[in-house]
Order: sequence, then C-alpha cells, then structure tokens
Amino acid sequence: MKLVRLVMLGMMLGAASSYAAFAQGTPAPKDASLYFIWPLDGATLKGAFWCRFGLRNMGVTHAGDTFPNSGHHHLLIDVNEPIDSNEPIPQDKSHLHFGAGQTETRLELAPGKHTLQLVLGDAKHYPFNPPLISKKITITVK
Repeated sequence: MKLVRLVMLGMMLGAASSYAAFAQGTPAPKDASLYFIWPLDGATLKGAFWCRFGLRNMGVTHAGDTFPNSGHHHLLIDVNEPIDSNEPIPQDKSHLHFGAGQTETRLELAPGKHTLQLVLGDAKHYPFNPPLISKKITITVK
C-alpha cells in the first residue's frame, strides 16, 4: 500500500512539474507588437482617463484560453523592476490584469508623473517567450 501511495505521489508531482513547464514560455510570433493607443507618451491628463491597448499580429482572449497566438493584457503602473518570465505576472495595484479580454480601462491616478507599460500574458498569466512588452510611456496627471 505504501508503494502504491509513493508511485501515485510521484505521478502527481511529475504532472505538476510538467504543467508548470507547459505554462511557461509560450511562444509569440516574432512580428507581434504591443502598444498604447491612448494615452500618448508625454500626455498631460486631467482626472480619470481612458487607457486603450493595442496588439498587432496576435489575438486577445480570456485568461485560461489556450488559443494559438493569443493572450490577455496586463497593465503595469509605476513599475520599475523587470518582469520575471519564469513567474506569472503579479496581480496587485501596480500590475492590473485584464483576463476577460479587455482592451481598455478607465484609470484614476493620483496627480503627478506616472509610467505605464503593457505586458501580454498567456493563458496562465506568464509572459510570452520572448516577452511581449510595450514601450514604457510617461504621463502626467493634473
């Protein structure tokens, strides 16, 4: 009975590690690009504003969907540290997830300078390989 449990535990651990490996490093087309439609880099905005995301040569889908050449948006606000491609993209007030396939959001940021950057995540919120990351833009909120 102990041997059966050990074998089953080994199978579960092997499946878990295979799943983790599958969730990382989803390939992205070399000609894909991620960008901001609005706001533009250097924009000065008053109050809340719409932030619109653009994606070329890939599709936008829901988190959890494994359609080829598709993913979902993540918006990084005032993030300076690089994204770890071996870890899922964090989810907090500086790393916003758009797992329902959204391509825009209304943001309300404190007055001052802010940076915005987009990262496309795969079905399990991992960055693609190579990571599909927009240019970081700077905006000022009055």
